[in-house]
Amino acid sequence: MTNNEPQTDLSVTVKAARAQVEAIYRAESRRVFATLVRLVGNFDVAEEALHDAFHAALEQWPRDGMPANPRAWLVSTGRFKAIDGIRRHARFEPLPEDFDDKLAAQTSEERDDESLEDDRLRLIFTCCHPALSPDAQVALTLREVCGLTTEEIAYAFLTPAPTLAQRIVRAKSKIRDAGIPYQVPALDDLPDRLDSVLRVIYLVFNEGYSASSGSTLTRHDLSAEAIRLGRLLTESLPEPEAQGLLALVLLHESRRAARSAANGDLILLDDQDRALWNRSQIAEGSVLVERAWLSGQFGLYTVQAAIAPNQTGEGDIKMRFMIIVKATKDSEVGVMPGEKLMAAMATFHEELAKAGVLLDASGLQASSKGWRIQYAADKRRIIDGPFAETKELIAGYTIIQVKSREEALQWTKRFPNPAGEGKDAEIEVRQFFELEDFAPGAAIERFREIDLSGAKEKT
Repeated sequence: MTNNEPQTDLSVTVKAARAQVEAIYRAESRRVFATLVRLVGNFDVAEEALHDAFHAALEQWPRDGMPANPRAWLVSTGRFKAIDGIRRHARFEPLPEDFDDKLAAQTSEERDDESLEDDRLRLIFTCCHPALSPDAQVALTLREVCGLTTEEIAYAFLTPAPTLAQRIVRAKSKIRDAGIPYQVPALDDLPDRLDSVLRVIYLVFNEGYSASSGSTLTRHDLSAEAIRLGRLLTESLPEPEAQGLLALVLLHESRRAARSAANGDLILLDDQDRALWNRSQIAEGSVLVERAWLSGQFGLYTVQAAIAPNQTGEGDIKMRFMIIVKATKDSEVGVMPGEKLMAAMATFHEELAKAGVLLDASGLQASSKGWRIQYAADKRRIIDGPFAETKELIAGYTIIQVKSREEALQWTKRFPNPAGEGKDAEIEVRQFFELEDFAPGAAIERFREIDLSGAKEKT
């Protein structure tokens, strides 16, 4: 090969391989770590084995090429590195007699991707075990599940790094000494154990969404980790309340870009630029909260998330109101509105529609064509109209959906006089019940079981 011929740049190949290893480390390292913890039963040994496996990848993959299944290769390599390290350590501290049998039983199983995801779930429940203090649960989860460094966690919670490091060390020792099992809880124990996990995710998000201290109002990195944990939990264990929590953090996170000014000041909800809200997060959160709510097995996080869509202002809508037109003597005897009033009503409803707040509007026929049902003890009596009393009768209605009571009142003031100009009449405006008006487990669940399209109850 002459000097004029192009040479193969081996450094480019090596650089590309290293970039692939780094990308896989970012995407897969915590999955590999979770499996190694299961295999070797020790956080520190698993962490060392993880780094040894990636170090081996940096040496071998540029030379031999990337394996077909990088994650499985890393787990296998890390496992053997851990075994070698444990055997070396045995020169100074004898291993249990049954060590080889136990290790062989643990490592001989073929694990599929779903099993590896189960390992991540096991790791979350171990880090959030109720035997650990709340501070230790948060620190250990961020360190071992999310992969944040001790310094990053210490900075996030304004804790000296050595103090935070000792907290993590003590938590690991507690897990080892107390024999805390590395497993997903049994079904009977799941509600209490899941609550600990959800609380940790909620605390991490809250600290990121509204930092308790520090120079910034929010910490995006912590909020992102909480969302990542929430996704992992719902993907591996689709419990309704886990879905409700993920919905809650997504709906709040959707407003992040609009919550603070360039100088760092907090922007209140009514003053936020809603064009900056993340509509994809709002849509995802809304689907999750509906799914959790309809399950009928939700808790406080789901209730908060059910309220949150009204706060995110999807379409800038928060409340529903009915403008009620009271019946008059004319309407009760079948006198139809004049052409001028009909035109005014049409114009008003057209304005509502253009503003995007009109849901429905209609007039009602006179009570002479209706019925009343009177309840007396256990008996019902049907009475044909017309009815003598007109004060509480309704001649029509308009349903609007707006951001506030004040806006509803402003629209109601513009409602044309239903009796015509210069005549006495009366209209009324009332707010509909919203989801947050009902406590968990209230009768709203029965309403949700009604098939409104067919006006027939599901059986």
